Parts: sequence; C-alpha cells; structure tokens
Amino acid sequence: MTPLDLWLSRSIPMCLLLQSLVLMALCFPSASMCPKGCVCQRARPDPGLHLGPGPLGLFLGLNVTCTGSRLKEIPPDLPPDTAVLRLDHNQIMAVPDHVFRGLRLLRELNLSHNAVETLEEGAFSGVEATLQVLDLSHNRITSVHKDAFARLKARVLVDDNPWHCDCTLQQALGGMAHNHEAAARVLCRSSELQEQEGRHFLAVDTDLCNLAKRTTDYAMLVTMFGWFAMVISYVVYYVRQNQEDARRHLEYLKSLPSKPVKPNEVEDISTVV
Repeated sequence: MTPLDLWLSRSIPMCLLLQSLVLMALCFPSASMCPKGCVCQRARPDPGLHLGPGPLGLFLGLNVTCTGSRLKEIPPDLPPDTAVLRLDHNQIMAVPDHVFRGLRLLRELNLSHNAVETLEEGAFSGVEATLQVLDLSHNRITSVHKDAFARLKARVLVDDNPWHCDCTLQQALGGMAHNHEAAARVLCRSSELQEQEGRHFLAVDTDLCNLAKRTTDYAMLVTMFGWFAMVISYVVYYVRQNQEDARRHLEYLKSLPSKPVKPNEVEDISTVV
C-alpha cells in the first residue's frame, strides 16, 4: 500500500465522521439553544425548494414553538437560525424595537392571541426581507407607527384587534405589500370619522389624512378668529373707556365755579387799552 492510499484510508473515515457530526448537530439542536418553555425542532424545506448540494442544503432553520407558555415578553435568547417562531396564546404585551434583528432565516412569525397594544417603527427590523407570514390577530392593538409595516413583504394578519382608524393607520396599511387583504380585515373600534366606527376600514371611502388636515385647518381658523375677536373687543373697550373718561373730565371742568372779576382789575384793563 502506497503512502497515498494509506492517507486516503485514514482521511475518508474521518471526513465521514465529521460530516455525520455536523448533520447530527443540525438535526438535533442543543437543548441549551432553545428558550425556556419552548420546543425547538429542525425544519425541513419544501421538496421543490433548492438550497444547493450537500447535507447543509437539506435544512432551513429551526421551528421554535412557544405556544401557551405563559410568556410575558418575547424570549431574548432565540436561536439565530430560527425559521418558524410560534409565540401565540401567551401574555406578550409589547414587541420591542429590533427584537428579531438577529433572526436572518425567520420566515413565519405567529404573535396571535396575545396582549400586544401597539407597534413601533422598528418592531420587525432585520426580518423584512425574509418574513413571509406575520400573524398579529387577536391582540389589543389600537394603533401602530405609520412605518411599522413599511418594508415588510410578508402577508400580515391583523384582524380581531380594537383598531382606532385614523391617518396613521391608513398610512401603515398603505405601506404593506398585501395591504388590501389586511385592510379588509380591519374593523374600526373607534375612528376619526364617526360614521366609520364599528365598520370595516374599507367600508368608508374617505382619506383620513386629508380629514385630519381639514380638521386641523378648521381648528387653526377658529383659533385665529377667536384671537381677532378678542383684539377687536379690547380696542373697542379701550376707545369707549377713553371716551367715557374724557366726557367725565369735561363735565368736571364745566362744573367748576367761574372766578368773578374785581372792579380794580376792570379799570386796569381799561387803562392799558
């Protein structure tokens, strides 16, 4: 046996062993990687999805399931290769900015049946390009930042929330890739437009942003008119007060007794003349 054959006979089993270890690590993630109260399982892609040759191409991240775990916040220690994250039926009240930034494989996020009340601009920062499905249904969301969904390409479910329909919500829905489907599911619990309350967002064809602008312009006009009326009233009061003071002063002067002229003063005046 040549030295080359000997080297190959030793190297090939070693390579196979390393490949098997990598494959096992991918298939069976360490328990320390999985957040407390969650179950982590390796996900497989659709058969038609091509990820390239080799064993690494057979897998597409982790399925992390935290359903009904009584979580009050989003776990901070999510595995970086999480692809599907189920956080439904918990008590989560907020989605902090950039909380999903490190999850570059995340394609499905389920936050339904929680207590989320609002969403800020950076709530889904870092997963805009990969996220395909975002479920926010059955929460307590009343308002969102106008750019909360701006760069998302995902299909977003937002039904069964107590929405306040205003210009900001209109801008947020308008920035979504599938905005018509999402907007069709929005039921206005309250609204800037009274006739829209209790109805679906698309039921009333009104530009709420122009409505807000008109309302603001009207308020400014009323305010300016109020100031103008106050100034005019002050000027009128000032003029009338001065007239009254002048009249009283004139009456006072008229009421003063005239000084009588003495005879000697009359003779002096005649002599001078």
